[in-house]
Amino acid sequence: MVVASAPGKCILFGEHAVVYGQPAVAVAIDARVRVTLEESKSGWRIDGMKFDKNRHPHLDAILKRMWIGDGGGPLSVRIESDLFGAAGLGSSAAICSAVAAGLLHLRGTPADELPLPGIATTAHIAEAEAQEGRASPIDTSTSTLGGVVMVSDKKENQAHWQYTRDLRIDGVRRTWEVHCVDLPESISEASLVIGFSGRPGPTAQMVAKVAKLLSNQPERMEDIERIGNVTRAGATALSLGNLQAVGIAMNECHRLLQNLGVSDDDLDRMVEAALPSSLGAKLTGAGGGGCMIALTTEPLRTAQAIELVGGQTKVSQLGAFGVRIENED
Repeated sequence: MVVASAPGKCILFGEHAVVYGQPAVAVAIDARVRVTLEESKSGWRIDGMKFDKNRHPHLDAILKRMWIGDGGGPLSVRIESDLFGAAGLGSSAAICSAVAAGLLHLRGTPADELPLPGIATTAHIAEAEAQEGRASPIDTSTSTLGGVVMVSDKKENQAHWQYTRDLRIDGVRRTWEVHCVDLPESISEASLVIGFSGRPGPTAQMVAKVAKLLSNQPERMEDIERIGNVTRAGATALSLGNLQAVGIAMNECHRLLQNLGVSDDDLDRMVEAALPSSLGAKLTGAGGGGCMIALTTEPLRTAQAIELVGGQTKVSQLGAFGVRIENED
């Protein structure tokens, strides 16, 4: 038996703009997904039930690629998650990363020799297959590498380049450059409070909404470019430990996302409630539901403020560790 875990993620900067070639920055959070893998004598099982690939397309894709295709026998898979469900916190990516690490370990790779770029690549391919090509590598890279990850169409000066990801989507080759942002010790003075609206964020609908807006009003591409500039400034502030500047960048990013029409009343209400005790606050992910985040040195006060307006909360440090093997028998 092998137990592997991987963190969820929050997008700090760059939502929607990343679709149009701008950078995005994500942070690994303390909440994790844990996957237990063991041989099964009763066929393929997931959480005690017969495995249904239609209900678990991400898992099906990665098992076919890493296990079944190499002659591996049936497994029992158990999944436990600390994440809010369907909230845009990267749960499917975390599952793919954890399963990939666990399968490698079952095949003999030592826990301290896991090939992280390879795991991130395999997890991204599995996500893309499950989503018909519609997947950027930011979720799987963050859940695998941990820390803070920056993804862009080009190599960025604000972070350390790690590797290149290529993917063919609808016959068009798409390339991303994956970077890591170093965090100084001073960053530990602040926490990230995650507020969940209780409603899933309809990612495809929100992406289509922005695409329609830009098609009808091409001049609004200026907002996309501004988000890209804010993202680069935010990444620089993170690397310098300038918490005030990170908060300012978060606030500006939220304002620009509001201009694009992807926030909603619940998200705005939680952001407004968090601001008096926070350095900055914004929606995270596609919007239209899902989660917001607040950077704060008073996490209890901020969490209570968000809960008072109806949000569910989790508190995290910035930059949790990435995928790892937790134990084995």
